[in-house]
Amino acid sequence: MKKLESIEQFNEHKEGQGTIFMFTAGWCPDCRVIDPIMPDVEQTFSNYNFLSVDRDEFIDLCIELDVYGIPSFLAFSKGQELGRFVSRDRKTQEEIEGFIAGLQS
Repeated sequence: MKKLESIEQFNEHKEGQGTIFMFTAGWCPDCRVIDPIMPDVEQTFSNYNFLSVDRDEFIDLCIELDVYGIPSFLAFSKGQELGRFVSRDRKTQEEIEGFIAGLQS
């Protein structure tokens, strides 16, 4: 999964066609648990771009978007939020795929 490098990149992808941002951190054990499954999720939902957002590097963005728990997922297309799966709870592959499958793009 590509890593978010700048706010400008965030805004560019937010305005594009279907991007899912995964908010994470290196110290987050629940984030590390889902890292190995994310390539399969990305392959299953190849119609979306996926970007990893390091919560510590982009704390102001997290505050702006009300993302206080990680791992969390926000989906955008053409500047509109399609959905969010935001909590501090550990997430399963089935839960993540169910969230993405339920998005209206």
